[in-house]
Amino acid sequence: MTDDLLLQIFVPRPQPLRIALVTETYPPEINGVAMTLGRQVTDLQNRGHQIQLIRPRQGATDKAVHNTRLEEILKIGVPIPRYSGLKIGLPAKSALLRLWQLKRPDLVHIATEGPLGWSALAAAQKLRLPVSTDFHTNFHTYSKHYGASWLRRPILAYLRKFHNKACVTLVPTEGMRKELQAHGYRNLEVVSRGVDTALFNPDRRDPELRHEWGADDDTQVVIHVGRIAPEKNLSLVFEAYAAMHRVNPRSRLVIVGDGPERNRYQAQFPEAFYCGMRSGSDLARHYASADVFLFPSLTETFGNVTTEAMASGLAVVAYRYAAAEALIRHRENGMLACYNDTTEFIVAATELALDPARAKQLGMNSHQTALSISWDIVHDRFERVLHAIIDKEECRGEVELAVDG
Repeated sequence: MTDDLLLQIFVPRPQPLRIALVTETYPPEINGVAMTLGRQVTDLQNRGHQIQLIRPRQGATDKAVHNTRLEEILKIGVPIPRYSGLKIGLPAKSALLRLWQLKRPDLVHIATEGPLGWSALAAAQKLRLPVSTDFHTNFHTYSKHYGASWLRRPILAYLRKFHNKACVTLVPTEGMRKELQAHGYRNLEVVSRGVDTALFNPDRRDPELRHEWGADDDTQVVIHVGRIAPEKNLSLVFEAYAAMHRVNPRSRLVIVGDGPERNRYQAQFPEAFYCGMRSGSDLARHYASADVFLFPSLTETFGNVTTEAMASGLAVVAYRYAAAEALIRHRENGMLACYNDTTEFIVAATELALDPARAKQLGMNSHQTALSISWDIVHDRFERVLHAIIDKEECRGEVELAVDG
């Protein structure tokens, strides 16, 4: 009998919790935060927890779900400039106070730091509810990409103030924990992210899709998946691919995603295949039908696309930080470049173009690595952190009652 099986038999599951989860993005919106939260909510329900999901209404036809394990509360939202399809919640402190006074949750978990998230934080503190937060997005690093570098310090100060009011802030990597700690963040815990290897895997490879791209068995397909926006550093994708194509003319570039800069890149680099937004099994098919994944973003907290590409059996080229730093061993299961070293990134990509057989081996190795990234392990850790917060707050309450008495 394995140790894992023994643990499942003899270690009791944590007591089910009533969790109020507040977020300003959620499926079917397509982004890493929404995807992570969608999986989290599903898994927590399957583990017996009751989830009260509070989020902006996404459209006129958006209907709240209500069942024994999930209660959705839809609030008013307004569109986010330059982020089509996404909304930000409006302040709702009074409504949340009424809601949680009527049915008190065990804990409030806040996934986003917008007005709705701030309202949830204020309401929870007034009701003396334990609060945990997620650090999902480097908003302070985005400012320079949108002509507002002067906002970096105020945004960083706001985010620090927001998260330091919580009992704990969850970050996806040890590198991110160290970075935020250096900026004055307190009570940081690492809870990583998993990947759905049943969805993202090499078996999704589709010769017909490759044929649409003009690729045969000997063509090296280079792919990028993500939002086509300034903060994603896509110019380096095209620069690296040009270097790859010079040494291996039997290559093709595929861009999956959409965003404000798509038209500009499509006009400037018409030789690439622009597939638009993809999701679910269709997205998995696009990943698996490629060979090399270029990911030059410098603004990630984790980068779910890294793990999706690895699970799909691709050789990943990325900067040494976030998920790539945590999971990729250089020249063993992928290629790494020092953070923001453009030359090193291009050299790493070109190595794979010169040796497609080696790129395939790295892709096989990356798939094996991804098989060990279990959502079950991630959510085991998440449960333990939440229970530790609640236990700590209950002890603190008992001490305060004793002192008052």
